Amino acid sequence: MSEQMLADAIVIVHLLFIGFALLGGLLALWRRWWLWLHLPALGWAALVVLMGWVCPLTPLENRYRAAGYTSSFIEHYLLPIIYPPGLSREQQWLLGLALLAVNAAIYTWVIWRWRRSR
Repeated sequence: MSEQMLADAIVIVHLLFIGFALLGGLLALWRRWWLWLHLPALGWAALVVLMGWVCPLTPLENRYRAAGYTSSFIEHYLLPIIYPPGLSREQQWLLGLALLAVNAAIYTWVIWRWRRSR
């Protein structure tokens, strides 16, 4: 596997993790055990965004991306979603709070559905 393809695979995993952290609570409507996978992922994602930390996938992806010399579809279209250009610390806080608010709404709905189904 080329380093460019490896970097692209890491970006895809990163994007899937972001999607899971944002909307993974909905999977608890299907199977309750998803809750135990989603809550730690949500906690990690919120901490990374709110504390301004660097996700471990970022330096790993950068390591392999630096070796590539051409731009791929993933690099061109997906990287700006994961790493918005010019993202300020205040905007990062808003994204973190939005992540928590979306999940609070999802879990409120999930718990309501669980109770209603009894």
